Amino acid sequence: MLENQIDKIRLLFRKDRESYFCFYRIMGFFPHDLRYYHQALLHKSISLRSEKGKPVNNERLEFLGDAVLDAVIADIVFRHFTSRREGFLTNTRSKIVQRETLNKLAVEIGLDKLVKYTTRSSSHNSYMYGNAFEAFIGAIYLDRGYKHCMQFIENKILHQHIDLDKMSRKEMNFKSRLIEWSQKHKYEVSFELIEQLRDEDSSPMFHTEVKVEGLSAGKGTGYSKKESQQNAACKALKKIRKEEFLKCVAQAKAASEASQPSEQPVSTETDTHPSALDN
Repeated sequence: MLENQIDKIRLLFRKDRESYFCFYRIMGFFPHDLRYYHQALLHKSISLRSEKGKPVNNERLEFLGDAVLDAVIADIVFRHFTSRREGFLTNTRSKIVQRETLNKLAVEIGLDKLVKYTTRSSSHNSYMYGNAFEAFIGAIYLDRGYKHCMQFIENKILHQHIDLDKMSRKEMNFKSRLIEWSQKHKYEVSFELIEQLRDEDSSPMFHTEVKVEGLSAGKGTGYSKKESQQNAACKALKKIRKEEFLKCVAQAKAASEASQPSEQPVSTETDTHPSALDN
């Protein structure tokens, strides 16, 4: 509180004070360097470049914010659910950081009104606001550090917009969503059991890999095949948001079609381990 009061007094005589107060209303504390936040809200469709000719947009901050958000949510979920296993914690975190949730949160806190983009890009990018939310987390991290990222997520996001216990019980079929996406875009998706193992209590565990057009899209571990597939599919859904990966998938599909007759895309499950335990 004292820190905010000091920042408030310091900003009263700045010409750009309204920007500081705008972000204060979203975060609950004042930014120190506005440049990070303005860049976090700059979609690449604007096509700005620095004096050195380098692109200026929020993609690098999105990369950083994605990692920081995963760490913060993992930290919170770990402390909130003190007796739950890794698979449960992973699923709960995945439900919070998935694209639809982040898009919704960005709108609820008013971040969508601050994102700068071309009109054309908005109709082709259904997760632009969610990406901006991740970039915003990256901006907070660079400007104020991990502690303030935690403060923002706990006070302004979870306490006001997300019930952790309710979210943990929410059914999310990541595998079905991935298959629906693959059928819509005519890509082949496979689920392969690549390893079976046991935890420290000798309970069976499964390690599954998802491939899109033969390219690894995500791996997941669980106490059943279904759980491991869901965790792997969740990671794959996150990866297919990246344009670089989608380009590789399109190239792999083109190469496959050029080498063999055209076939209908399918989704498969393969147990590659010879003695795989079932769920």
